[in-house]
Amino acid sequence: MPPVPDAPGLHPADLHAAGLRSRLARNRSRQRELYGAPLGDRVRRLTAGLGITQGRLAQTLGVSPAMLSQLASARRVKIGDPAVLARLQMLDRRCASGPPRARVAVDALLAEVAVAQLHWTGDTAPAGVDAVLPAPERVPSSRATPADALRAVAPPSRLAAAAAALSPAFPELAEVLRQAAARPPNRSGTRSRGGPVERSTTRGPLAG
Repeated sequence: MPPVPDAPGLHPADLHAAGLRSRLARNRSRQRELYGAPLGDRVRRLTAGLGITQGRLAQTLGVSPAMLSQLASARRVKIGDPAVLARLQMLDRRCASGPPRARVAVDALLAEVAVAQLHWTGDTAPAGVDAVLPAPERVPSSRATPADALRAVAPPSRLAAAAAALSPAFPELAEVLRQAAARPPNRSGTRSRGGPVERSTTRGPLAG
């Protein structure tokens, strides 16, 4: 960017601040073109709607808190990882009709998004991605499932109650909650305590 010419009566610090404001305004305008709104607006809408911190959102998206802060403040324009952009779009879609209010439902949604299997197979990067990346694949480990994450934050009775309450409006989240409320099967095909495992044919929540 060319240097800002000196102006009578303006302190160099004021000139620097004016230049920074101008650059951030251009960056926000560019984000609006790429993502439909400045990323700061999208980040604040999600954190406020879900009642979470920006750090928790960064963890869910798979990006560092410092990077998300730079994107939200428009100091950085583009999201560099297609998988991060896909998770952001997934959260936006799931919250389009109103984010879940119950804390356990919010935890379920975030866990589902965080471990979603995202496959980028396009020949070109989507709008707003810095560069074309070679088909990144984010596959959760065998233990990192939404049900596992929910078992760590709530007892089975609360998970089952939340599943019943959310089933009419959020059937995908309710299914995750039901899976979390059930005891995980061991390798012998039985529950850790109790009888044989019931083989459910219900499809799991979709990744996006």
